[in-house]
Amino acid sequence: MKSPMVTIGNKPVGDGFSVYVIAEIGINHNGSIAVAKKLIDAALLAGCDAVKFQKRTPELCTPADQWNIERDTPWGVRMTYIDYRRRIEFGKPQYDEIAQYCAHRGISWFSSCWDEESIDFMEQYDLPAYKVPSASLTDRALLKKTASTGKPVILSTGMSTMTEISRGVDILKDAKLLIAHSTSTYPCPLEELNLRMIGTLKNRFPEFPIGYSGHEVGLATTWAAIALGATFIERHITIDRAMPGSDHAASIEVSGLLRLVGNIRDIEKAVGDGRKRVYESERPAMKKLRRVYLEDTQKV
Repeated sequence: MKSPMVTIGNKPVGDGFSVYVIAEIGINHNGSIAVAKKLIDAALLAGCDAVKFQKRTPELCTPADQWNIERDTPWGVRMTYIDYRRRIEFGKPQYDEIAQYCAHRGISWFSSCWDEESIDFMEQYDLPAYKVPSASLTDRALLKKTASTGKPVILSTGMSTMTEISRGVDILKDAKLLIAHSTSTYPCPLEELNLRMIGTLKNRFPEFPIGYSGHEVGLATTWAAIALGATFIERHITIDRAMPGSDHAASIEVSGLLRLVGNIRDIEKAVGDGRKRVYESERPAMKKLRRVYLEDTQKV
């Protein structure tokens, strides 16, 4: 079977291509466009291919029994959960500014949309892709709505069984689909990352590119995901992991992001194609050290 490939923007994603790196800003902007721009700059500096945000309609995505529960917020005040969800969401003025800023800086951006109204909202920006968050994998209406855009769709698979994943993939099978292995714990313990699922998904869904969306602390496990065959990577990023907010503790700071992407580029060069060959750089050592040649081995 031909290796699967999906193009996001002008970049092919799949086996044999450069690993596509997504810096997940999500809601780590804490409602600040200035923080969002700093994170966009960090992703660009590190060499990421795209930044990603999250878009929700609070009244649709917040369970009614949670609306009036008070909670601490990143702004140092307590407020009801529904008011927090409303305040953390960017609207059209902010996304207009993000679209203009990313175009000016030359980096792609897109979004995870948690409800159908958010898809309609984001369609005004002609994004290169969408992501279905793990929490929405079983939302048939949202999956169909996302597929109807005709854009590439990244399906995240945290908090899901293989049966649920298969059903979601079946709904999206005619879309330009990419599948991300994920575990939806923030931050995720190492023993629950289960990185061998990357190979399992490759075997189960060979017609789609398989990647990894990580929520762990540290970088080594994401590098391991590359070695295990992930064709795209997503990690949350933040200015400071100690910032208040739900996702900062499972995110990478700017210095870590620079290391992550730099070493990903080294690893993707190093893994090779799996075909054994004698490299020209080996020939001086072969001439110096090898005493016996097989008949079908070309002597130097």
